Amino acid sequence: MPRKRLEGRVALITGAARGIGKAFAQRYLAEGAKVIIADIDFDSATNTASVLGEDCIALSLDVTDQISINRCISDSVSQMGRIDILINNAALFTASPFVDITRIDYERVFSVNLAGTMFMMQAAAKHMIERGQGGKIINMASQAGRRGEALVAVYCATKAAIISLTQSAGLDLIKHGINVNAISPGVVDGEHWDDVDAFFANYEGLQLGEKKTQVGDGVPYGRMGIAEDLTGMAVFLATPDADYIVAQTYNVDGGQWMS
Repeated sequence: MPRKRLEGRVALITGAARGIGKAFAQRYLAEGAKVIIADIDFDSATNTASVLGEDCIALSLDVTDQISINRCISDSVSQMGRIDILINNAALFTASPFVDITRIDYERVFSVNLAGTMFMMQAAAKHMIERGQGGKIINMASQAGRRGEALVAVYCATKAAIISLTQSAGLDLIKHGINVNAISPGVVDGEHWDDVDAFFANYEGLQLGEKKTQVGDGVPYGRMGIAEDLTGMAVFLATPDADYIVAQTYNVDGGQWMS
């Protein structure tokens, strides 16, 4: 029987109680990793961890709170022994006409999507450097970070910043044997898309479900993505096969963006 690709590794995944983060956790467990489900919704994280099995634990994490970040790293190490892999998946989506953007919403989304990613990377990197055995950090960017989109200025800006942050952190941390790379999904179906669809229905005068159909039809592959479409890249970037890959952002989007 072939050896599992992540056997013996410990992965911390933020925002993993549901959706894409949960899909990453399931795939990592199948590949032999032990997984920490870190989420601000601790009850849901606990339920997810219990469903996924004994090699999975849940921890409370608010990525906007440095004390919470530090505690999550410390508890991960005390309970699992170390952190080999970090996936920065926690994020918020927001949309509005540009003239209606509020400072409160701007600061809320940037504090999670950008600052949360940055300071989780920093805390995990400190642990990895102290251990002296390197590590893998995978950030979640987006097709929205490759170009601006009307009505989605704040979210697009955070994801463009994630691509830049991945480059800067990757160039600095590789000397410690820490590979920092990112995944850039396109449109990924999930429960959040009901809210996204309703927003565009309101602002673009569409019927409910119409925007989702338009978006899916516009993907060259022929459909919207699903969370499981992203898990192969997340596994690859965590393996030794990706040791020579530094500061890159990979499009996993059914052909929507070429770079």
